[in-house]
Amino acid sequence: MTNFNASDIKAQAKALMRLGGPLVVNNLAVAGMQFADAVMAGSLGARELAAVAVGGSFWFLGFSVCLGILMSISPIVSRHFGARDFNLIGRYTRQGLYLAVLLGVPLILIGQFAAPPLLTAFGIDPDFRELTAGYVGAITFGAPGIFAFLALRFTTEGVGHTRPIMYTSVFALVCNVFLNYVLMFGHFGAPALGAVGCGWASAISMWVVMLTLAAYMILNPRYRKFHLFSRLGPLRLSAFKEIFSLGLPIAVTITAEAGLFSAVSILMGTRGTNITAAHQIAISFASTTFMIPLALSAATTIRVGQLIGAGRMRAARLAGIVGIVVCAAFMTFSAVFLLIFRDAVVAMYTSDVAVTGIAISLLLMAAIFQIADGVQIGAAGALRGYKDTSVPMVINIFAFWVLAFPLAYLAAITYQAAPNYIWGGFIVGLGVAASLLTWRYDRLSRRSLSVA
Repeated sequence: MTNFNASDIKAQAKALMRLGGPLVVNNLAVAGMQFADAVMAGSLGARELAAVAVGGSFWFLGFSVCLGILMSISPIVSRHFGARDFNLIGRYTRQGLYLAVLLGVPLILIGQFAAPPLLTAFGIDPDFRELTAGYVGAITFGAPGIFAFLALRFTTEGVGHTRPIMYTSVFALVCNVFLNYVLMFGHFGAPALGAVGCGWASAISMWVVMLTLAAYMILNPRYRKFHLFSRLGPLRLSAFKEIFSLGLPIAVTITAEAGLFSAVSILMGTRGTNITAAHQIAISFASTTFMIPLALSAATTIRVGQLIGAGRMRAARLAGIVGIVVCAAFMTFSAVFLLIFRDAVVAMYTSDVAVTGIAISLLLMAAIFQIADGVQIGAAGALRGYKDTSVPMVINIFAFWVLAFPLAYLAAITYQAAPNYIWGGFIVGLGVAASLLTWRYDRLSRRSLSVA
């Protein structure tokens, strides 16, 4: 049993919050974009809200795969930063930017040509299927921009400088809301494109946030020692191999969870407009609160990685434990908030009586699964700091696709059950994932400490 004194715990919690605070603001800005999309689409009607819900799920499924691959840059850079290998940081950043283009262009093609037949194949309600395809086709044009932003973001995260991520994301939120206003509703001489305009607004905002962060990193002297842009090196297969070998399991892990939520959104899309709209309301709010532990999880990865790179294994183990506890504590608070105020939350999105009743029942289920969600995302972040990605991948696949999705499918399709029963699959999957990932972290960090 490893004993930690109160001063050690306090120091790690303080360091976690210093790193995580700007990332929380960043993630809330991202959630703010999703919230604005849902509210502004909902003001146009249930069809537009359903199109943005299902189309956003299709987009996020492809986005999360690429996000996971690029996310490996953060633990790689944090290790090199802890070991003071500054030149290698620039090398991995440049490889990440090359990779952003290689990942982004195919996603554009998928959005243009594969989305419409896929929506038909999945049985999405014809009432909003064409709107959904238009939204997907528009938003995918932002893929190369947002992936380049991620390569830069994970670099500056890895070196422990997270404030510029906060500034650029808040700016992108303002741009997104303004462009929604212009393109969705047809202001300032622009055509009123509705849900499709929402997709274009998001795509443009993705390029804006990338260019803003790139300009900051070019002009700020803090980054000069890394030689991020002063050398245009070639593609390096060794660097690509490391990014992919570490990032592909992260991608599968993230996609296993994000894919479950997207798949359930698609299942809801087969049950009609009201259920789909209610699901979008509940998942939008749950996703917003999840952004805080998601940011703290990223900060945990950075902190653990830097401490391991510096050879401080005992402090690294404690940093991971603190990260898991803080994530769980926030989601406990969020669950209590939902239990008390879920009626008021739904009222922010819609006044439709049929949609409101369904959404309130779904938010009750969200309150139940949020605590487990906080534990599992905190444990996953701590494990990434140890560059442990393969075992968490297996755990998530088992929890979400062997257990959770079959239960959701049976409820939605086989038994045509009420929507809250469909969400029961979330509770099972997240509970199992939280238990197994926490066990894995405890075992791995103990073993690493004893070896050191």
